[in-house]
Amino acid sequence: MRSPGAAAGKLWYAAPAMKVALIYPPTCDPTAPYLALPTLSGWLRAHGHEVLPIDANLEGWEYLLSKAELTRLGTRLDERRQEIERQPELGHTDQLAYAAVLNAAADARYAPGAIEDALATFRDPVRFYDQARYAAAVATVESAQRLISAAYTPLGLDFVAYRTPFSLMNADEIARDAAPERDPFHAAFDAIAERVRQSGAPLVGLSVAFPGQIQPAFSLAYALRRALPGVYLTVGGPALTQMLLRLPPESLERALGPFDSAVAYEGEYALLDLIAALERGERPRGLIRGRTVEDMSQLPGPDFTGLPLERYLAPELVLPYDPTRGCYWGVCTFCHYGLAKVGTARHRERPIEQVLDQLTALQQRHGTRIFYFSQDAFAPRIAGQIARGIVERGLELRWGTDMRPERSLSPERCAELVRGGALSAALGVESASPRVLSLIDKGIRVEDMRQVIENLSEAGMAVEAMCFSDFPTESYREALATIELVRGLTPHLSLFILGRFDLTHGSLVAQKPGDFGIKEVWHIEGDELQTGLFFQERQEAKSERQRAQVEGLVSELSARWSLRRYPWAGALSTAHTMLWYARFGKGVFRELGRVEQRPSGAPVLVQTRFDVQRAEEQSNALEAEIWAELVQNRRRVTRQDYAELAASAEPLRAAPGLWSCRIGSAPERMPGPAQGRRQSHAANAARSQRGGPRRRRAQAQR
Repeated sequence: MRSPGAAAGKLWYAAPAMKVALIYPPTCDPTAPYLALPTLSGWLRAHGHEVLPIDANLEGWEYLLSKAELTRLGTRLDERRQEIERQPELGHTDQLAYAAVLNAAADARYAPGAIEDALATFRDPVRFYDQARYAAAVATVESAQRLISAAYTPLGLDFVAYRTPFSLMNADEIARDAAPERDPFHAAFDAIAERVRQSGAPLVGLSVAFPGQIQPAFSLAYALRRALPGVYLTVGGPALTQMLLRLPPESLERALGPFDSAVAYEGEYALLDLIAALERGERPRGLIRGRTVEDMSQLPGPDFTGLPLERYLAPELVLPYDPTRGCYWGVCTFCHYGLAKVGTARHRERPIEQVLDQLTALQQRHGTRIFYFSQDAFAPRIAGQIARGIVERGLELRWGTDMRPERSLSPERCAELVRGGALSAALGVESASPRVLSLIDKGIRVEDMRQVIENLSEAGMAVEAMCFSDFPTESYREALATIELVRGLTPHLSLFILGRFDLTHGSLVAQKPGDFGIKEVWHIEGDELQTGLFFQERQEAKSERQRAQVEGLVSELSARWSLRRYPWAGALSTAHTMLWYARFGKGVFRELGRVEQRPSGAPVLVQTRFDVQRAEEQSNALEAEIWAELVQNRRRVTRQDYAELAASAEPLRAAPGLWSCRIGSAPERMPGPAQGRRQSHAANAARSQRGGPRRRRAQAQR
């Protein structure tokens, strides 16, 4: 029997119905469902298969952000401190760990007792919109994340990233970080593996959209493999597609680790082919290149059935939907995004009537009033057609999306979009330098971007500007031009981000670096998965002093808005931000004053055996030097190299003292009996961030 979803010119013969478990791993946004599982669930169910969808990201964070687990981690933190203090002196890595543990001492006291109220605030339709209560809830979750990270030091964990010093360097490091004693999610993953075992699903697929999910996806796969040795495990998604496609064949098998296969590009047809192969008794191995869905009219709407929609951390459900796939412009030289080896995927779109039918069905089924149109870039033409259809059908819904600031967004078209439910748009502004925009191949003039932002804002839409500095050869004055553009448009911008250029493998800049003033591009020896890509300009475009001045100006500019990190209200294109726009209006993050987010509470007094401040300052400085040497000079990273450099650390000898630990602040030494002269431990002594200096930005990477 031919599948109704068969691509034109290609036959696919349907297999008997199979149960498939689809899993979305941490770490990512737990405030709303992501589109991957509902998209694939809808497709498989339309072809007669049963789907068990599991949002392991939500479940994993619910497990970690619980009073019981945070209490356990507080005990683990104290035990780790005591273990370190039993040593006569501390080497480099122990100094790092000691500083991390003591910096989280107040978090360990505070977070377990406050976390339940914080999560309840996010789900409460009244408290969610109370600025002080919301700020306190955000601060509590971030306090809990600091505790989790410190308890598993040297882990750094939040909703964007999962970092350890050697993470994703090679298959052995991935397996090492997947060990239960190193993985904070391991108990949640074991519970998920047991549920999959009980379901009887012979095929399990993990979808990895973002880099911060890669290590947890492998850790979860190892847990599944332990519980279900015979289950077929596959993995796909943009982050894995981009990583695996650049590996040579001899490295791919080792990189797959616990997985039988990985699907590159789109997964709909690949999953159907896998089901058919398993029914024939086959067990495909290696990289499977998924076929593109050329005609999006073949796609059913996303199916959220089976996901715990009432448990996401928001007072009401904001659902994602994809009217299009790929980027209709598709030539920006800095961009490597989505399911593509280079650049972006080819643009395709659903029929407008189908879009409207599916939005209507989702709204009726789930009571959703706000949607996020998740796509590379929303063309003004398609946006206008959908907006007119929403008006004609009398639908009461709002939507946000990402767009290019095209000249066609006239005052009349912008007003039409707002009448048709447009709530917010994040615009790819990038730079205010005509020369840089030409290098980027943006295809839009600065004056047109300025006018479009004003048009959208005056029509009543919340406008968010996405910019970056430090594109290769960008000068100091060109960076200032971008800052001044944002400053001048302050009354019209609801939010902004001004990040730093990051070279990605599939961008045209990486493919032809010489055309962009780059002297060389390199990978680090030992980075088998090539997760890091480094470059050096032929001539430094800015001095260190100028870079510092840019940082200061960005920080000063940021103070005009109430900005927060992803995924909170005050970050670009998040569910919480859209809900606040809908409640308070597009100017909410300019008009509301900044609320202090540090939780209150008495300081925790800790009697220590070593000087905490010296441990932190000394180890942070050396850590920065070590990684600069490994990355910039040796261009090789191994544990042996690291250990050799770490051995140069000055040992930290015992210096007992009483320290006051406050949430979000460096520990301060309490005054005590004079014991001779010692170095200053003033509360305002300089602190270095672990791993070297990090540039402060308006927001974390989305």
